[in-house]
Amino acid sequence: MDLNADDDETAPVLIVGGSLVGLSAAVFLAWEKVPVVLVDKHRDSSPHPRAIGFTTRTMEHFRQTGVEVPASLQGMKPPRRARVESLAGTWYEEYPWTHGGNGAYGAEESPEHAIAITQDRLEPILRERARELGARLCLGTELLTLTQDDNGVTATLRRREDSHEYDLRAQYAVAADGATSAVRDSLGIGRHGQGQLSVQRSILFKAPIDGYLQHGVVQFEIDQPDFTAFLTTYSDGRWVLMLGDDVNRAPDEQIRMVQRAIGRDDLPIELVTTGRWELGALIADRFSVGRVFLAGDAAHQLPPNRGGFGANTGIDDAHNLSWKLGAVLAGQSDPRLLETYDAERRPIADLRHDQLFARADYKAHLKTPASAVPVLDDTAVELGQLYRSATIPEAGADLPAAQLPSQWGGQPGTRAPHLWLCGDNEEERSTLDLFHRGWVLLSEDGQWATAADQAAAHLGIPVVFVHLGTGTKPVDPDTFRRAYGIGPDGATLIRPDGYIAWRAITVPPDPSRALTTALDTAALPTRAATPAPQARS
Repeated sequence: MDLNADDDETAPVLIVGGSLVGLSAAVFLAWEKVPVVLVDKHRDSSPHPRAIGFTTRTMEHFRQTGVEVPASLQGMKPPRRARVESLAGTWYEEYPWTHGGNGAYGAEESPEHAIAITQDRLEPILRERARELGARLCLGTELLTLTQDDNGVTATLRRREDSHEYDLRAQYAVAADGATSAVRDSLGIGRHGQGQLSVQRSILFKAPIDGYLQHGVVQFEIDQPDFTAFLTTYSDGRWVLMLGDDVNRAPDEQIRMVQRAIGRDDLPIELVTTGRWELGALIADRFSVGRVFLAGDAAHQLPPNRGGFGANTGIDDAHNLSWKLGAVLAGQSDPRLLETYDAERRPIADLRHDQLFARADYKAHLKTPASAVPVLDDTAVELGQLYRSATIPEAGADLPAAQLPSQWGGQPGTRAPHLWLCGDNEEERSTLDLFHRGWVLLSEDGQWATAADQAAAHLGIPVVFVHLGTGTKPVDPDTFRRAYGIGPDGATLIRPDGYIAWRAITVPPDPSRALTTALDTAALPTRAATPAPQARS
């Protein structure tokens, strides 16, 4: 049952928007033990399946927070695409999925795999998990106004079923209200990028044509002299035909368009719904103003592509922001930590925008001279992005924006690599399973345990020390040292979001002082600064 207030209420965090990114934010914040209220004017998912591909990193976020996604209906391999006259006509050629990585998006670098599930099947799973973790979902409730002051935000809300209006007071707000974000507009935030690209019309339908999938191709570019379109299956009996115009067609004309794409007019066709989609590429000039943060399409409108940059980039936004809000609201970190959200996430959105227009799918849409941006490997974009902010001083401007995880070798500012670990019972698990809600220090040298305890006590920031070699050890110690870039007596500090904050390649003269200084920079603790622990004699 969805909970709605009858009177004015308060909450630490308000999320505006209950689609993929808003729901993910609700899950991640509730996982961080942050009481959260989500409002959305709709009571359910769109009747159109919309997004279908969710990347390796997204699945790692879901793994961490207990979101159980069913097996992909399209298997674990990347979907295949072909240019055809029609399904029943001539098949001209099959395209490679995208540049580098064979569309695997780092599957070999993770215990997870990218997965094909439709948005309208994933959203109910996220709703249920958010509720299980304690999030309050106020569906069928629309935002009228959002204002802020030095101490919080005030939202005026209206329940659509009875037009009841009430105010909600929150300390922070997350705007996940889409590409036409009213919150973003109210904040006066501009956008940059290639702009609006086209308007597409979609026809969602059912027809007995799954026999054309026998070769393994699931995406089809329809290429006829006077008719071009894009046809794909959701592998659940539903198909969608995308038309690159803005024509509102009557049902009988929709059926004719579907028949042309199939290449047959002797099959029953059931029309399900239609959609109108404005494809654009626009990045917000700022991802936050005061106590309000933009996420998902509100922050970066990215058109559909074979890298799944749109929804997945937004889910990554929510993951980055949630642990920071959790730390600040728990009183552990200074609010300055929230400034790193824009610093870390906006360059990623710009990177992915530029990658879109460096690749074949969208080169033709460029309104400027041809892009000189080199096309990055899929795995580099997905798992090898670099975060730069004041809390990661070792992530300098001289470093590339993204590269393969193996090239980073444990560089601070990058995702902590996945490696297999084994315990006393010989069961294997991933290093990623060590990173849950808090800070983690990894080392093969047990003397770092004292350093972790002293730094945590000094700064009021809990740190879990994982001694690799006692109970849990790398399957291959040499591989671990290369992947994390440390020696047998070195250590690496991992943030709650699984990113490397700091490392000591070898043990310094005073591990406690070194770790305390690093944690003070990375976590921005609220505890008053006092002299760091003295070196041991």
